[in-house]
Amino acid sequence: MSNNEMPKAYEPGNIEKKWYPLWEERKYFHGSANKDKKPYSIVIPPPNVTGILTLGHVLNNTLQDILCRYHRMKGYEVSWFPGTDHAGIATEARVEKFLRKEENTGRDILGRDEFIRRVWEWKEKYGGTIIKQLRTLGSSCDWEKERFTMDAGLSDAVQKVFVELYNKGYIYRGQRMINWCPVAKSALSDEEVIYRDVPGKFYHFKYPLSDGSGFLVVATTRPETMFGDTAVAVNPEDERYKHLIGKTVNLPLCNRPIPIVGDQHADPTKGSGCVKITPAHDPNDFEVGKRHNLAIINIMNPDASLNDKCPEEFVGLDRFTARDLTVKRMEEAGLLIKIEDITHAVGYSERGEVPIETLVSYQWFCNMKELAKPAMEAVASGKIKFYPERWTKTYFHWMENIQDWCISRQIWWGHRIPAWYNRDNNDEIYVGPGKPDKPGRWEQEEDVLDTWFSSWLWPFSIMGWPEKTADLEYFYPTATLVTGPDIIFFWVARMIMAGCEFMKEIPFKNVYFTSIIRDEQGRKLSKSLGNSPDPLDVIDQYGADALRFSIIYIAPVGMDIKYSNEKCEIGRNFANKLWNACRFRRMQGDATLTFKALDTETLANLSDDEKWMLGKLDNLVESVQTYLKDFQFHSATHDIYELVWSEFCDWFIEAEKQPLRKGGTDKERAMKVLDYALYRILRVLHPFMPFITEELAHQMGFLGDDESIMFAEFPETDGLFAANREAIALADGKFDLVRAGRALKTNYNLADGRKVNFHLKAADDAKLAYLQANADSIIHLLNAAEVTISLADYDSAANGAAPSQLCDLGTIYLPLAGLIDVAEEKAKLEKQKAELEKWIAGTKAKLNNEKFVSKAPAQVVADTRSALAQNEEKLERTLSLLKDLG
Repeated sequence: MSNNEMPKAYEPGNIEKKWYPLWEERKYFHGSANKDKKPYSIVIPPPNVTGILTLGHVLNNTLQDILCRYHRMKGYEVSWFPGTDHAGIATEARVEKFLRKEENTGRDILGRDEFIRRVWEWKEKYGGTIIKQLRTLGSSCDWEKERFTMDAGLSDAVQKVFVELYNKGYIYRGQRMINWCPVAKSALSDEEVIYRDVPGKFYHFKYPLSDGSGFLVVATTRPETMFGDTAVAVNPEDERYKHLIGKTVNLPLCNRPIPIVGDQHADPTKGSGCVKITPAHDPNDFEVGKRHNLAIINIMNPDASLNDKCPEEFVGLDRFTARDLTVKRMEEAGLLIKIEDITHAVGYSERGEVPIETLVSYQWFCNMKELAKPAMEAVASGKIKFYPERWTKTYFHWMENIQDWCISRQIWWGHRIPAWYNRDNNDEIYVGPGKPDKPGRWEQEEDVLDTWFSSWLWPFSIMGWPEKTADLEYFYPTATLVTGPDIIFFWVARMIMAGCEFMKEIPFKNVYFTSIIRDEQGRKLSKSLGNSPDPLDVIDQYGADALRFSIIYIAPVGMDIKYSNEKCEIGRNFANKLWNACRFRRMQGDATLTFKALDTETLANLSDDEKWMLGKLDNLVESVQTYLKDFQFHSATHDIYELVWSEFCDWFIEAEKQPLRKGGTDKERAMKVLDYALYRILRVLHPFMPFITEELAHQMGFLGDDESIMFAEFPETDGLFAANREAIALADGKFDLVRAGRALKTNYNLADGRKVNFHLKAADDAKLAYLQANADSIIHLLNAAEVTISLADYDSAANGAAPSQLCDLGTIYLPLAGLIDVAEEKAKLEKQKAELEKWIAGTKAKLNNEKFVSKAPAQVVADTRSALAQNEEKLERTLSLLKDLG
C-alpha cells in the first residue's frame, strides 16, 4: 500500500462493518475437534430470547471474547458456544402483552397449543435481536453451533434429566409452602424472590375468646390473611395463657371458632405472646399447622385476589383493597387496638416486580442435598476456582444450607413436565419420555419446568448431550465461565451440580464474576432511572473497540464500575493515538521484512532508546499474559495503555525521529525496530480491540489479504527486557530529566516551541558518560538551544538564577537570564504569596467556625475545604518558585 492510501483519521464504523462479515464468512470463529491442538472452550451465558444488548452484556461478552481471541493466538482450538434462553415467564409475559396490544387476544382466548405456536412465531421474528447485536461488539462466537434452550436436542436432555432424577427419588410432587407471583400466576423458586426494605404497618387486633371471658391480642402485617387463620398459638410455658390451651377464639369477621394451641413458635417475649396461625400463607405457620394437624385454608386466587373462602363482601377484592377493608371492619367492630408504622423486608417477584404471596400448593420439587455434595467438593478441592475468590464463601454458605428446588411453573411456554396422571385410577402418576402405553385416561401435567432447569444443563447439552458428540468429547469440560455474581445460585452452583451428576466431570475450571456497572452517582443502571445507555448508540458514537477497551479499563477486579459514555473517550482517544503512530511509520516507507523477528545485525546495533523500548515491550508481553492467566483484565489494559500512549507514542517515536532524519543505516534500523514493536503491540492488543488491530496489521503490510491477525502468534518474551535492564533504567532516567526540564519551562510560562538552554549536572562519572552519549537525543526531546553536561554545579553567582530539579541521573537547571525579568517575576510571586496567605488564613478561620460548618449546606463546606487544599498547594508551588529565584 502506498503512503498516501492510509486515511488521516480512524473511522471505526466503516472498519468494523468491513471486517466482521469477512471474519464470519471465512469461518474464523469455528472450532472443531483437532488432535494436534489443545481445546479451549467457553459457553456463553445464554441471554434471554427477549433481550437486547445492555452494558452488562458488553462487559461480560467482551471478557469472554478477550479470552477466546487470546487463546486462538496462543494456538488453541477455540470454540465459544453461543445461544439464547427461552426465558419462560419473561417471554410469555412479553408475547401476551404483544398479542393484547396488536390483536386484542391472549393465552386464555387462544388456548395452549395456539398460544405456544404464537410464541414460537414471535421468537422466530424477534428473538434473534441480541445475537445480531453481539456481532456488532465483535464477539467471535462459533455461530455455527448456536443453540436455543428449547431446541429439540436440548429438550431431549431436559426430559432425560427429569426422568432420571425422578427415578432416583430426587424429584417428587408434594404440597409445600411456595413463593407465588400474582403477575405470572406461577410458583417461583427462592432465588427468584428479591427482598426489599419497604414501609409497612403492624396491626394489633383483639380475637375474642369463644366463652366470652375476654380476648387475645395478635399482631400482623397482612390483615387480609386472617380469613385463612386456623388457630392462635401461645407458648406452652407462658403462665399468662397456658390455661387457655385447648379453648377457642372466634375468628373476627367470620365468627368461626379456631383453637388455641401450645407451640414453641410463640415467643412470650415478643408482643403479646400470641400468634395468629395461617398455615396456607406463612412458612412458619405451615410448620405449626403440620404439628397440630390444623386445616390449611388458601384464601387467594392465582392473581392474589381473595377467593370464596372469605366473607362475601371480600370475595374478588385485590389483596391490598381487602387489607384496607379488613382494617376498617375490625375498627368498626371495636377489635382494632393500634397501628404501628414499621419498615420491613418484603419479598418481590424478580420478574413481576410485585410483592409475592407465600402459599401452600402442590408443586414439583427437586431435593438438592445429595447433588450438592460433589459440587461443594469440586470447589473446596480447587478443581474449580472462583475469581474474585471471595465468592467462594457465598457459594458454600448457600450450598451448605441448600433447600429443595421448586421446579414447576404454572405457565405454558417452556419444557412441559413429562409426567402423566391416570384420571381413571386416582391420578396415578407416570413419569417418562412419552405417554404411557397402559390402560386408562392419561393426561399430561399442565405445568412446565423452571427455565433454570434447562439452563443448568447448558455446558454439556449445548454440545449435544445425551448424544456422544465429537464436540462433547473434545471441548468438555469448558475452560472458563464468565458471569455475574447475581446468578451464582440460579445458575453457577446448579451447573456444577449437573456436571458432576450427569457428566461425572466439572463443567468448567474457572469462574470469573464480573463487576456491577453503576452510573457516576453509584446507582445501578436501569431503564426506569434513565441512566442505562444503549450500547449500539455508544458504538455508533465511539466505536466497538473504544467501548470494549474503556469498559475493561474502568473495571477493577471485584469492584463496581462507575460508567458514563464520556469514559469511552479513553478508548477512542487511545485508538486514534495508535492509528496516528502507525500512520507516522507508514509515511517513512513500506514495511520492512523483519517485523516478525529482528535480524542479528539490527539487534547488535540497537540504540539506547531502542533497547529501552524493546525491553519495555518485552516486559509488557509477559505482564499481559500473567494478567490474563489471573483474570486481571483491568490491569492488562492499563499496562497496554501506558506503554502505547506514553512510552511508545510520546517518547519512543519522538526519540526515533532523529535516526529517521539521519537516513542511511540509522533510518533503516529505526524502521525495522518500529515495525517489530508495532507488530508486537498490535498482537498484544488484538484480544481487547480486534477491529483496529486487524485493520492496522493490514494497513502496515504485516499481513496479506488472506491472513488475519487473530491467528497470528501472540508475542512471547524475546529476552530483551532481561538483557537490557541497565539500558532501560538509564533511559527511564533520561526521560525523567526531560520531563523535569519541560516542567521547569511550564513553571515560567515559557512556550514549548521556545528554544532555551539547560545545564545538566550528572550524578556520577558513569551517568555523565551516558548523558554525553545521548546529548543529541536530550537536546531534541527538550527542544533546547543548547545543553551543557558536566559534573559541575550550575554557577548561579556568575550566570544568574536557575531553577532546578533533582533526578536520578543528576540535576537539571534552567538558566533564566534573558528569558524573564527575574526582579519582576519575584515581585509578582511575592504579591501572589501575600494574596494566597491572606485567603488561606480567612478560609481556615471560616472552617474553624462551628456555626459555619453546622449551618452551611454540606456541599458548600466540602467545596470550601477543596478550595483550601488547592490554594495551599498553590502557595507551596509559589514558595518553591521564589526559592528558585534566590
